[in-house]
Amino acid sequence: MTTIQSDFRSSLHVANLIIINPNLILSRATASSARLSFSPPLSSYSRISTPTSFLARAFSSEPTEPVVKVPEKPPICTADELHYVSVSNSDWRPALWRYHPSPQAPPRNHPLLLLSGVGTNAIGYDLSPGSSFARYMSGQGFETWILEVRGAGLSLQGSTPKDVQQTAHEVSEQMEAVAKSVTNGSLSTDQQPSKAPSPMSNSRVSNVEEDQRLAGIVTVWDESNLVTKLTEVFMRLSERLSGFLSESQSKIMFTKLVDQIAKILEDSQLSERMNEIRGTLLSLLEARQNSAIAGQFRDLSQGLVNVIEEGQKSVSPQLFDLQERLSSTIEDFQKQLDLIVKYEWDFDNYLEEDVPAAMEYIRAQTKPKDGKLLAIGHSMGGILLYAMLSRCSYEGRDSGLAGIATLASSLDYTASKSRLKLLLPLADPAQALNVPVVPLGAMLSAAYPLSAHPPYVLSWVNDLISAQDMMHPELLEKLVLNNFCTIPAKLILQLTTAFRHGGLCDRSGKFFYQDHLHKNSVPVLAIAGDQDLICPPEAVEETVKHIPEHLATYKVFGEPGGPHYAHYDLVGGRLAVEQVYPCIIEFLSRYDLT
Repeated sequence: MTTIQSDFRSSLHVANLIIINPNLILSRATASSARLSFSPPLSSYSRISTPTSFLARAFSSEPTEPVVKVPEKPPICTADELHYVSVSNSDWRPALWRYHPSPQAPPRNHPLLLLSGVGTNAIGYDLSPGSSFARYMSGQGFETWILEVRGAGLSLQGSTPKDVQQTAHEVSEQMEAVAKSVTNGSLSTDQQPSKAPSPMSNSRVSNVEEDQRLAGIVTVWDESNLVTKLTEVFMRLSERLSGFLSESQSKIMFTKLVDQIAKILEDSQLSERMNEIRGTLLSLLEARQNSAIAGQFRDLSQGLVNVIEEGQKSVSPQLFDLQERLSSTIEDFQKQLDLIVKYEWDFDNYLEEDVPAAMEYIRAQTKPKDGKLLAIGHSMGGILLYAMLSRCSYEGRDSGLAGIATLASSLDYTASKSRLKLLLPLADPAQALNVPVVPLGAMLSAAYPLSAHPPYVLSWVNDLISAQDMMHPELLEKLVLNNFCTIPAKLILQLTTAFRHGGLCDRSGKFFYQDHLHKNSVPVLAIAGDQDLICPPEAVEETVKHIPEHLATYKVFGEPGGPHYAHYDLVGGRLAVEQVYPCIIEFLSRYDLT
């Protein structure tokens, strides 16, 4: 096993620990005018190694917004305005950071939408006044919008004006506080793991209690409470989770709970009765006739508690403190169910709900004459744009895009040596359910001191983000500590299909996005970094091959002797403003026509 694989598996172990203690889950990012020049005209498809419709309801800081007004932007939002859009079938409110075009710049015909990578927020596009992709684009005359999809950055769950305003500021404060605490080398009390009881405290029984047990005097325990907890868990598995957990996944979760309880009764004479109840519960879960079986769940939960109660009366030392251990097992299991329910979205939710809602809202605000937008996507943001072009081409409808640029994006990684292959263990449904979310922000924040300071144990993490000397250390630190958030395993599971034959597919596993790019009619600029370990140039080129040649422009930035471009350098590298940005402006200007 390589060092990187070992470190990654350790990270998954850390993720499991964080899941058991939800205080460590960060549901948002774990926080906190460039020179104009033009490159020569781009030749189509040449490698150059040189520098459905959705109705949107909006919440906005604009005073004219009739729905919800946020008088003051949260401190962490460095845009000119902060807007919120509503999406169908969800109470999430994706955030939109808005940047007004410079009055000194040439007028543009289309607004510009920026889409970020997986588990990242708007800060990556706006690190500082001197290193801001978004400000550069608005400085060139484009009204620029950054979308923060559900679960990222300042996106939130809320329905009233008061909820939106209050939650946005709370999230901003949390992001800043976490980044500050990591920088100072400590976590605040509410961000630290709660103290876990020592093994002795779990099994220690006072002499008086032990004498009582041996004498057959059993401490009364809250049986009804445990029955209620068990019934709720089983009902949620059968009912609430049935919408997005497959039958096999529900069985995995159920088996996991019962196995945990069975361990408490291990080597006891109660195992046979436990197995009987297990079989009956499993058959009820498979039936999923929820309204009719609620009473049966409760009866069987009562039976299960009775089995445990008999164990509580036993003199076996293994069964001491059984009530506490069983209650703890149920509570830990419920925490995992809560995370699965809260982080229930995947790539298709972004594609079919968040992005269309944002585009519809931007069109309504900016009113382009032809109703189209320009768009740029970094990493998963570019993947979303490719998937949208593919889906629209297949369905024969207009994508609403005048042109797109993708940075370090691909629909098919099978031919590359991408380090993202380290995520493949999560493709196992059992592993995904053991890790229902990946607290990417918390993990990177915890790893950063070991990657940025001697003895540089995790220095390879920085190499995944930026090539040597391509980012100022302070900006790299801000990026790592402020730009990443918690992501659902469901999202990662779908993205891992990009490493299988046929490339990325939808959640049904039947629609392969790259299969329909040959029908695309939208111009595409695809940019790669020569030292990108996440999305290598060969992965980017693999997707470009599927786009009609006259519409595809492919560029690789980086030179054999340096400078080099890693995954994020295309957006925030110190030379990007001189080499990458003008290339994008030239491309967008060519298609910014009415």
